[in-house]
Amino acid sequence: MLVRAQADSSIERTTVGSMKFPLGVYPIEPMEPRQGYLSQFEPADSEDTAADWEEWPDRYMYDIVITAERLEPLCRSLFTLLPGRIFPILDVMGRDAFREIDPYVSYDLLGLDRFTDAVRAFRDFFYEDGLVGFGAMSEEPFFYVFIDEHKIVTVRAEAGLKEKVEKLLAAFDLEQVEDPRGADAAAHEHRSVLLTPDEQPDLLTADEIVEQLRDEWRLMLNIDAETNVDESGVELGVTLWRCIVRVATTEDRNRYAEVILGAGSLREAEEVAGRACAELDSDDDEAWTDAAVTVAERLPNERVSEYTPPEAPDAPPPPPEAGHVYAAAWIE
Repeated sequence: MLVRAQADSSIERTTVGSMKFPLGVYPIEPMEPRQGYLSQFEPADSEDTAADWEEWPDRYMYDIVITAERLEPLCRSLFTLLPGRIFPILDVMGRDAFREIDPYVSYDLLGLDRFTDAVRAFRDFFYEDGLVGFGAMSEEPFFYVFIDEHKIVTVRAEAGLKEKVEKLLAAFDLEQVEDPRGADAAAHEHRSVLLTPDEQPDLLTADEIVEQLRDEWRLMLNIDAETNVDESGVELGVTLWRCIVRVATTEDRNRYAEVILGAGSLREAEEVAGRACAELDSDDDEAWTDAAVTVAERLPNERVSEYTPPEAPDAPPPPPEAGHVYAAAWIE
């Protein structure tokens, strides 16, 4: 995998004492950071709380704060405790109007090398960018490691791995403390730090990286595709959606279309976007071999007026209509 992501070297890193913060997340008020880890025992999940995974066993949880310059070496060491086949995890601070984080998971076991190769290729994106979190888990043995968008590391490990985890943390001079304090312990800012293709043509945008990771890691958006709720679980009904559809052709190339539509669930939005894309005019005779929605984000409902002007100047915008396509076009 080619390295096609690079942090902007002109961004100044925030440093407080011995703590260097990631380029993409940093405190904006005075604080006293504290490196180290908090550990606690977590009992096995019940059938009611196990959710989409198998029931998690008794385990030890570690929340770890470490300076940015040592974050990558620590994570590489933790990844060595994973077995050969794992489930990748990706969180992205997206643009959905009703959800802050887009949570992606893989329900397919993948070779650990496919995970670590991608992390290495996009290292600045994973370890420096403030809009992404990532990790992996395994069930046999049970081991979970996740680096969130604040670059705080969380580890959950079955009892048999406890000694190995704590020896590894000791090797990085990390001690157990009552209150480890990273960027999330104070008012802080998140930002993307990647150079753009305009600045360096061979680089990928964050959206393109996420699209590639979804393919490489077989990630799925980990939400209920049959409902339409906000991050608090409140039912939203029909909302306005923006979908990007990737169409693969017999000529081994991809085309992309943007579709603005109304839908009452992710499943409906994907279906409507696919039908709308199929009805777009094409200048060539290439047949489709595959079509996939790579972006499905909800827009504020009042933006429907951009596509359906109100009948009177002072009238409120009409509510989005389920199944209605407000705009569809190829992205050139």
